Amino acid sequence: MEAIIVKDLKYEYYTRGESQPVIALDEISFTVSEGEFIAVVGKNGSGKSTLAKHLNGLLLPAGGSVCVFGRYTDAQELIWDIRRILGMVFQNPDNQLVATTVEEDIAFGPENLGIEPEEIRHRVKESLKKVSMEGFDEYSPHMLSGGQKQRIAIAGVLAMHPRCIVLDEATSMLDPEGRKDVMSVLKKLNSEENITIVLITHHMNEAAQADRVIVMDEGKAVLSGKPDEIFGEYRLLRQIGLDIPQVSDLYVRMVNEGLIKNGRIPVLIDEAEQVFTDILSGRKTSAGYGTVTARKTGEKIVEIKNLSYTYMAGTPYERHALRDVSLTVYKGEKLGIIGHTGSGKSTLIQHLNGLLSPTAGTVEVSGIIPEGKSLKELRRKVGLIFQNPEDQLFEETVEKDIAFGLKKMGLSDSEVNRRINEALSITGLPADILKKSPFELSGGQKRRVAIAGVIVMEPDILVLDEPTAGLDPQGSAGIYEFLSRLNESKNTTIIIVSHTMEDIARFCDRVAVMEEGKIIMVEETRSVFSNKEYLEKTGLDVPQITELFYRLNKKNQSVRKDILTVQEGLDEMKRIMGI
Repeated sequence: MEAIIVKDLKYEYYTRGESQPVIALDEISFTVSEGEFIAVVGKNGSGKSTLAKHLNGLLLPAGGSVCVFGRYTDAQELIWDIRRILGMVFQNPDNQLVATTVEEDIAFGPENLGIEPEEIRHRVKESLKKVSMEGFDEYSPHMLSGGQKQRIAIAGVLAMHPRCIVLDEATSMLDPEGRKDVMSVLKKLNSEENITIVLITHHMNEAAQADRVIVMDEGKAVLSGKPDEIFGEYRLLRQIGLDIPQVSDLYVRMVNEGLIKNGRIPVLIDEAEQVFTDILSGRKTSAGYGTVTARKTGEKIVEIKNLSYTYMAGTPYERHALRDVSLTVYKGEKLGIIGHTGSGKSTLIQHLNGLLSPTAGTVEVSGIIPEGKSLKELRRKVGLIFQNPEDQLFEETVEKDIAFGLKKMGLSDSEVNRRINEALSITGLPADILKKSPFELSGGQKRRVAIAGVIVMEPDILVLDEPTAGLDPQGSAGIYEFLSRLNESKNTTIIIVSHTMEDIARFCDRVAVMEEGKIIMVEETRSVFSNKEYLEKTGLDVPQITELFYRLNKKNQSVRKDILTVQEGLDEMKRIMGI
């Protein structure tokens, strides 16, 4: 049986001041069989979320049709039946959380279906277990971290026992262990309960685990096939702003340089381990370790000593978010902060510009202690970009939004214009975007506008909380490119909180690892990711390319295991092969 039939689906919308509509979906057609696991990938603005909202009738076709288990979405009398059998998990979990406790939130759907109370209690416990959130029944959803909220949103859908689940970037806020957990849950539901899965994702490692991948571009389905077939079309993928898994990228580079013959491209780590083990079979040379870039030292720009912070102290909901944290950040360095969901990362960085005040301990930034009248000066020196930077946008035009902070400083019009133009250049935004409403922009553009509104203040320190969550690979690469330019041209200190280990490995000089409100490691990036087993114990992971070479090292000690990027991996393969 076909679970979903999309035929000639068209959808368009109008933006303010425009006479011509924007075509979001352009006569797209595809089918999904019952029990199939489908991944949908595409750059920001390609139509993925618009498509997802058509699958359960949140949007209705302007042309064509959508049929879900024999029910057409434009038949309004069937819409509640469709939404019962096709569960939807959105990118932002706050859009789905409605109750005062986690238990009530997960029970909301089953209660509306008229399920017996005893069965509802069973489903709540079952769903919490599936997303590894046991023991959180009585928590308020709004006290949870972003990743924890997303798990609760997924649990709420699972409690309704749907026949199909559509997830729109539902893992984008989760830590590596959380993403693995969710993928494991989805694969188990798919294989054991025959639940159809439609996963919209920018994580190519997730798409690689699907039965089939659909690639969207400008409202059309431009490719459809098994993961190895899709990633074999890497040139087309990169043209439309996508990428391929790191192990696939390494294989492709070796083929293109004539080091190996072209064959079936590996897309999963286990496949890649076998392929590259065979390539290196019988080869053994002395281990070679390249030079390690020394971290920047010298002027201390942030000094945190014995910092502790407790939420809702003295209440039944008291929670110790930070415990005796000490950290030094040096001027001009790029520091990554990693840790599992709820480890205290976001709480820590909110102390850097005085949004939170220590329960105990001290914070000093550029010689300023965040308190009283010093806060105004501090917030000019420290720019903070939140986890959902779109929440920082509020003006009617992009220009007014970027200039808001500058106007409060009493700068001349010429200086304001200079800073705005420079911010546009650094963030890669076009000049004609200034007159548009920030709410008409794509997710990636909104994020850049939010960042531009901070960097026009010319802060000494830029702190970013999950700066690329929800962005396509091209958008993510663009963010890090302009952060690098900012760091190099102005010696701006960059502090990044991220769950994407590949980005941290490529960008950061040093990495601080957090667990349960404590900093348990602060070292150079290469040293941190060489501690794979230790990181895994804390709910973290290493970049996929690092994982591959770690496995190859176990079979051949002459292979380096501290590889951080695909280029380093290619260089190491050449060295081992004597090329």
